[in-house]
Amino acid sequence: MTIPKLLPTTVVGSYPPPEWLVDRERLTKAVARNKDDALWRVPAELLAGAQDDATKLAVRDMEDAGIDIVTDGEIRRESYGTRFALSLDGIDADNPGEAPGRTGKPTLVPRITGPIKRRTAAEVRDAQFLRSITGRGTKITLPGPFTMMRQLKDDYYGDQEAAAMAIAEQINAELKDIKAAGIDVVQLDEPWMQSWPDDAGSFGLKAINRALEGVPGPTVVHVCFGYAHVMPNKPKGLAYKFLPEFEGCIATQISIETAQPELDLHVLEALPSKTIMLGVLDLAVSAAVETPELVAARIEKAFAFVPPERIVPAPDCGMKYMPRQVAFGKLKALADGAALVRKRLGSV
Repeated sequence: MTIPKLLPTTVVGSYPPPEWLVDRERLTKAVARNKDDALWRVPAELLAGAQDDATKLAVRDMEDAGIDIVTDGEIRRESYGTRFALSLDGIDADNPGEAPGRTGKPTLVPRITGPIKRRTAAEVRDAQFLRSITGRGTKITLPGPFTMMRQLKDDYYGDQEAAAMAIAEQINAELKDIKAAGIDVVQLDEPWMQSWPDDAGSFGLKAINRALEGVPGPTVVHVCFGYAHVMPNKPKGLAYKFLPEFEGCIATQISIETAQPELDLHVLEALPSKTIMLGVLDLAVSAAVETPELVAARIEKAFAFVPPERIVPAPDCGMKYMPRQVAFGKLKALADGAALVRKRLGSV
């Protein structure tokens, strides 16, 4: 399939896993920061094959909905950061420590107990599998170094910047291998930079740039206010504390949410060199499935600040906590809404 040159649609990363694969009640209780074998309903010896089958279902849903650039749905992950973090040497998941969560609440997390080093490729096989089952554009995501550093208890480096930079080096190697596997787009998830803007400015961007160094584009950094499942009542008019600073990031695209918080899009004027992965699907439980017309209106609202050539329509965030039929309906509206706008612009 040829990716549209104008307004290509994509997803942020995750898609709802089937209920025969995961314990949905357990999944929705909290975002996993450590390994959680009890999450999986399938015996360990059958799990890899079952995850492959569930990945195929997620990709087919994205294709059937009309999405142009698909992911593997992050089906194999307990959370967006866990799979990669636990693939590294220097990380102890069996004897967790405590670190403050995004809201400040103490959370059990893996500990850094030695030099962080990539033990094995964590997601290269995932990338190869995705590439083998779809003719669409492809994307694989990894946790960003700043957010990943915050989701670990550092008992080795004694310095946040040193830990983030060590993580960034390993992410860089993984990203290069993922690109070599034939993946079109790679993305770093950095939601926690929004919560610690001072640290994000002092060393967060430096770590991201190290993680992306030498990685061919397109490259994306995703920043958000948090899962709608965790924050169902985000106040309207939320503003990013750390977004204009991403103009200094070497990523070619910045992914933001705009639908649920009704973001003031004037802030996009501060990112003149970046393509904007524009979140136009509200993922709150109370939010209805959008109509294509509503999606089109949300896309067109951004044109006052960013030309259509620099917009990639997407959901606000990951969709793993949503009922599958709702997630599919929203993706269909996303694809149809983008098609409406292309038609109005005279581009097919």
